[in-house]
Amino acid sequence: MTGFEGRVAIITGGSRGIGKALALALAEQGASIVIGAKTMEAGGRLPGSVPDTVREIEERGAQALGLRCDVRDEADLKNVVDRTIERFGRVDILVNNAGAMWLQSVEDTPHKRYDLVMAINARAPFLLAHHCVPHMRRGGWGHIVNLSPPLDLEGIQHLGGKVAYMTSKLNATLLTMGLAKEVAADGIACNTIWTRTLIGTLATQNLGIGSPRDWRTEDIVVDAIMAVLEQDPAKFTGNALIDDEILARLKGIEDLTRYRFVPDHEPMPMTWELWDAVAEVAQQMYFAAMAAADSAKAGSPPAGS
Repeated sequence: MTGFEGRVAIITGGSRGIGKALALALAEQGASIVIGAKTMEAGGRLPGSVPDTVREIEERGAQALGLRCDVRDEADLKNVVDRTIERFGRVDILVNNAGAMWLQSVEDTPHKRYDLVMAINARAPFLLAHHCVPHMRRGGWGHIVNLSPPLDLEGIQHLGGKVAYMTSKLNATLLTMGLAKEVAADGIACNTIWTRTLIGTLATQNLGIGSPRDWRTEDIVVDAIMAVLEQDPAKFTGNALIDDEILARLKGIEDLTRYRFVPDHEPMPMTWELWDAVAEVAQQMYFAAMAAADSAKAGSPPAGS
C-alpha cells in the first residue's frame, strides 16, 4: 500500500505538460485522479487531450475521471467537484495547475486578456478551494497546491511589463497564505510552489521565453509537488516554496542534473533582472508576430472576392 492509496486528486490543466505528468505520478502511487481541462479531442493545436490522460492513468491500474472544464467558468469548476464526489465520494488533493501567461505592459493589455489571466490564475484556484474545502474538512485531510511565487518585496519592483500576469499569480499566493490559516485546524494544507529556473513547457517554448539552455524539465515541478503532498497536511502548510529547495529539504536531493533540459548545461536561476530581460524578448516576439499577422491580413483579398 502506498501513501496515496485511496486518495482522490483533482488536477486542472491535466491534458498535457506538468498536469498530466503529475496525474501519472500520483496514479502510479495508487491515487484516483480527476482531470479537468478543455481539450477533449486529440489532434488540436497542442498535443494531448483529457481522454489521452485518462487512458494512460487507467493503464497504470488507477481509476480516472476526465471532465471538460473551462476554469474561467464557475459552473464547470463546481461540476468537477460535484462529479468527483459523485464518483469517488471524497476529494483529498487539489492542484491548481492550469495557468495563463501574458507578458505585456498595462497599456498593451486589453481588458479581455486581463480578465483571462485573472480568471485562470487567481479566480479559479479561489473557487475550486471554495468548493473542495468542505469535502476535505469532512475527511479531516487535504492538500491544496497552487503554482505561484513567494511574496517578495524585491519582486514588486520588477512587475513592470508583466503586471497582469504577476498580479494574478501573486493573488494566488495571497489566497494560499490566507486559506492556510482558515483551515489549519482541519488537517488541510495549502502551499505554493514556484520554480528556480524557467521550465521547458509547451507554453514556454511557444512564447519564446528563454532558450533550452535556460530551462529545466517539467519533472522537477512534478517531483517537488509530490514531495509536498507526501507531508502531513496538519503540520506542513502555509509555505511559499521553491522547487529545488523543496527537493533538498524534503527529499535530500542536491544533484539536479537529471532535470536539465539540455543535458550538458546547467540553467541559470531566474533572477528578477533576468525575468525582466526574458519578458522584454517575449514582448518583442509578440509584437513582431502581431505585425506579421496584420501585414498578412492587409495583403489578403477582400472577403467574397
